[in-house]
Formats: sequence, structure tokens, C-alpha cells
Amino acid sequence: MIRASGAIDRERRGMPTAVAPFPIEPRHGLVHGTLMFTRWWNPLLRASVLSSLLAGAVFGAATEWPEFRGPDRQGRSQARNIPVTWSATENIAWAVPIEGSGWSSPVIFQGRLFLTTATGGTGTEPLRLKVLGFDAATGKTRWNTSVFEHDLGKLPSIHGKNGQASPTVLVDPSKKRLYAHFGHLGTAALDFDGRVLWRQSEIQYTPIHGNGGSPALVEGLLVFSCDGGNDPFVVALDAATGQVRWKTPRNTTAKRTFSFATPLVETVAKKQQIILPGSGFVAGYQPGDGRELWRVRYGEGYSVIPRPVLSEGILIIGTGYDTPSLLGIRLDQPQGDVTDTAIAWRITKGAPNTPSVIAHQGHVYFVSDAGIASCAELATGKIVWNERLGGGFSASPVLAEGRIYFINEAGLTTVAKASPTFEVVARNDLGERTLASPAVIDGALFIRSAGTLRRIGNPASR
Repeated sequence: MIRASGAIDRERRGMPTAVAPFPIEPRHGLVHGTLMFTRWWNPLLRASVLSSLLAGAVFGAATEWPEFRGPDRQGRSQARNIPVTWSATENIAWAVPIEGSGWSSPVIFQGRLFLTTATGGTGTEPLRLKVLGFDAATGKTRWNTSVFEHDLGKLPSIHGKNGQASPTVLVDPSKKRLYAHFGHLGTAALDFDGRVLWRQSEIQYTPIHGNGGSPALVEGLLVFSCDGGNDPFVVALDAATGQVRWKTPRNTTAKRTFSFATPLVETVAKKQQIILPGSGFVAGYQPGDGRELWRVRYGEGYSVIPRPVLSEGILIIGTGYDTPSLLGIRLDQPQGDVTDTAIAWRITKGAPNTPSVIAHQGHVYFVSDAGIASCAELATGKIVWNERLGGGFSASPVLAEGRIYFINEAGLTTVAKASPTFEVVARNDLGERTLASPAVIDGALFIRSAGTLRRIGNPASR
């Protein structure tokens, strides 16, 4: 059922108010990015910024983390003064309990933090899927909205490392709204005060192990995968109303069709595309109508989880179970099936099933589910180093200030330099189960653990 609260125009996403430069990431000879203006705009600054643009600089926000994997959707932040050391009690600005359970990551926009959770679902109590709004500076709960309620008899079983609230909220800055996605259990739009604008619960498929992939926003459409136990597909909703705009089948030869990947919206061959891995293949889709533009096959890979990364013209994807690989795919002028020509390299040693990867200054950094961290050359896939961090890993790492933050499932974060030479800067233990990926803004890390949401960083930096 869909409930809409009036017609809303379809302007593209707005611009955050803060400015910070991203590392230069040339894409097929073009510079990919957006210029954001601030109240400090003046002739000297204007000249400096325009000069940087001509040199190919890319700009992004350092005070926002609006969706899964942050402002550039690839786990990198230009935030400053990020904490390096902490414990469960030290260098903690605040820690608040979270009701219910879930492994969605926190997102931050204009001083507000949003998170999903699931309560009930045991005994005779129905499952309630909720969105929570917090003050990012203090941790105070601003609102708590129950979006969907489901009877126990309608809930499929989920994996022990999953929950009913795993997809991450997505913020639409231009509309001052957010989208909460719960897979086959429903999708909704809310305003920043927690009021539900529309609900969509008509999209049905058979999930395996629960839900996981988060949505992406492109050209007024909310896009996500529905890769279930059979007949997988990709769907786009009208972001203004929740109505289905298109559905595209995921034609795959893989025997197991379920996967959990989050789409990546990027410019390929001068055109915006939706890049989305699934069981057996990764494809690029045309935003307007969902038409498949190209694909690269990788056999029987299934339960694909990592969000793709695109850097210096190379797409990096994981291929899922049973034998994970990382593929480096060159996207020059892809059209149709380009499996035989586009794959530049393949990594099997230490490849992750679950965590997404980081691309930075000509290298790729990743960690396997078993805790082996690696660095490889972006252009060739040649391994530079492999190091055991210890523990199991589900959370995706983040990059800030030249450091990579790897968080294991026991809540231990290894902070390492993003460098071809492996160097650990710090190890920090929260002592609580952690599968959600962190969020980063100036002066702070936000980490969700099994029962607690924490802002890590000197309270004075708030």
C-alpha cells in the first residue's frame, strides 16, 4: 500500500553547506564532483576555488554522512580532527542505548543523526520497524517513529549476523527528507521531524537470510535490489510518491540468486548509470527506464554484499560466496556483455564476502571476513601487503585523514595508515559486538554496537 502526502517536484539532490576537497578521482578523462558554496565566499576564495576546479579538484562535505558509505558513497571522508584512540569509556562524547536491534549504519545531516531499529518480533508481540532521530551533538533522542508493523507469521528466517533493520537510511538534502528501507518488509519516506510522507509495501519477493542492501537516489528515483530466492529484480520508486516507476529482471545463470548489494550511482562514458552487482554478474542500468546497458559475468558468485567502488576508471566489486574474489573492471565504453574484455585483474587471496573496499591514491584497501587486511595496486591488482588484524569482519572500513579504520565484529578498531607500507596507528576496543559500518564527520566517529550508539571524540569538539 502507498500513502503519499501531496505532489513533490523532482529536483535533483541539493548541495550540503560545508566545503572540503576530496582526493582527485579522474573518471574517463572527466572530473567528477560538485562545487559547494559557503558563507565565507569572497573574491579571494572564489579565485582559489576556481583555480582548483581548473586543476581538477573534487569537493565534498565534511560535516555530513548522508547515506551508506558516506558523502562520496565509497567510504571516504574529508573530515578533520578525527579521533585516533578511544575505549568504551575514554574519548567518548556520549553513548546512548538503542532500543531493539539492527545493523543499519548511522547517517548524519545538519546536526541530525538517523538510524533504524526493529523491536518486538518475539512471543506474541508484532515486529515494529522504526526510524530514530537523534541530536548528533548530544545524543538526545528527537523522535522515534514506528513505520511498519508485521505479524510474526509473515516473517522469514534471517541469518544470525543479520537483523530486520540492516539497510541504512538515505538522506535527500534538497527535499529535507529521508528514506528508510526494510527490504521486502517495506520502504518509506519521512521528513526530518519523523513524520511519514509515504509508505510502500507492495513490492514482494522471497528474501534469503533477511534484508541487507541499502537504496540509492538518482534523478528523482529511489533504486534498490530485490535479489531474493527466485526471480531477482531491480526496482525504482518515484522518490516523491513511492510509486513504482520501473522494474528490471536480473537475468542470471547463477543457481543461487539471492544477494544484498547497494547500488552505486556514477558517471560512466559521460553518462550517469546505476551500477549494481548481483548473483553471477554486475551490470550498469539506465536511470530513466532501468534498461541494462552492460554486464560482466562472474559465474556462480552469490550473496554479494560489498558496495561497488569506482576509482580512476576502474570498478572494484566483490563476487560473493562461495569463493570470493575482487574484480577490477575497466569501464571505457561498456555496451552489452563485456566480460571477455573489461576485467583488468582478479584478486582471490583475502577477498571479502561482506565488507566494502577503499580506493585511495592508486591503491585498494580491503579486509576479509576472516580478518586479513590487504593493500593492492589499483591499476594491476598486485598485492602490496597482507596483514592479519584478528577477529571476524562485517563492517566496511572508512578513510579519513590518511588513515583507515577497520572495525571487527567484537568492537575492536584497528587504525592503520593508508599507505603501501603497513603501519598500525592504534587499536581501540569498545568491547561490544559491532557489525555496522561507522559514520564520520569533523571531529567525530559514530559507531553503532549491539546495544549502544556512541559519538567518539573529545566532547569539546562538539
